[in-house]
Amino acid sequence: MHVRWLTAYFDFPASEFGSEVTFWRAISGSTVSPPRGAFNEFATLEPFHGDPYLRVQRVADGPGGMHLDLHVDDPAQAAHEAELLGAVRRPDTPAGLVTMHSPAGGVFCLVPWTGEEVRARPIRWPGGGISVIDQLRFQVPAPEFDREVTFWATLIEKDPVDTAELSEVALNHSPRLSLQVVILRTDDELASAHTAIAATDLVDEVARHEDWGAVVVERTPQSVQMADPCGRVYYITARNPRTGV
Repeated sequence: MHVRWLTAYFDFPASEFGSEVTFWRAISGSTVSPPRGAFNEFATLEPFHGDPYLRVQRVADGPGGMHLDLHVDDPAQAAHEAELLGAVRRPDTPAGLVTMHSPAGGVFCLVPWTGEEVRARPIRWPGGGISVIDQLRFQVPAPEFDREVTFWATLIEKDPVDTAELSEVALNHSPRLSLQVVILRTDDELASAHTAIAATDLVDEVARHEDWGAVVVERTPQSVQMADPCGRVYYITARNPRTGV
């Protein structure tokens, strides 16, 4: 499988959809595309430069979450290869879509590649800080961690990773892909996903998010755990927005 592009999908419940889209549009410095889908349930967060890699979806049931779209030449063939690696197709997937679970339960879709290739540029904000949403992080139960790292490393064509003593593995520092996939070892019983932002100035970036209604959950010298206005957890991290390092 040759993964050509990655898209992070924010899946929002109907009751939170409007406020969540407003928040993440502002945080990402994007504009919102016209809605699409049979029920106008999809939209794209269009970057000021580069090809889209962030999208939103209004979900009918449940609390929502995040999932990853892998853009490939042949979704049907890619699904077969993913199954050989341990992925499972979701039986409730609408016709024409390929939705799967990773071995640990992370949700992803396989979609046709339509020529996306230009990464979004980081944004310099009025306070002088520079930031960009650049990671999709899968939190997986500790017993599934090694297998999950192997699965994603193989899927996105990364060399094998030695996971001994690691609690976090960052994959694909690739200039051709829009996002970096990160696997986190946790004590949680179920897999989940969240996004992370690379920022040059944590203080400035956190203040900008707080102005839009987010709150700080926990601080460390290199990372700040945040909750958006509807309680969705994400991270702001002290990394180079251009390289991800």
